[in-house]
Amino acid sequence: MSNGMKLLFIVLNKEKHLEDVLSILVELGVSGATIIDSMGLGQFLAYEVPIFVGLRQLMGEEKTPSKTIFALIEGDKFLELKKILKEEGIDFTEPGIGIMFTVPVNEIVKSEEELT
Repeated sequence: MSNGMKLLFIVLNKEKHLEDVLSILVELGVSGATIIDSMGLGQFLAYEVPIFVGLRQLMGEEKTPSKTIFALIEGDKFLELKKILKEEGIDFTEPGIGIMFTVPVNEIVKSEEELT
């Protein structure tokens, strides 16, 4: 029983978990994910905008890269994804891991061959 397609967003602050997250997505049948390098607003300001350089003391001296993953996922698979990630020690309710959420998808326009 599916409750519609969702667009899954995962902002992963701990890059060391990337391979595990991607493996779990593939196990769940999610194969069309896009992965991009990303940076939070606070980090961007602290490291890229000179007038905010004082924020570095709050952020720490080192930039920490994050990855943003987005993919289409069947709505009922999101709960399973959260459960498996937590079992693997990737608990988004813990500080510093990141954020994960979905938004409803109303329509998909793409070739049929690329939807699978």
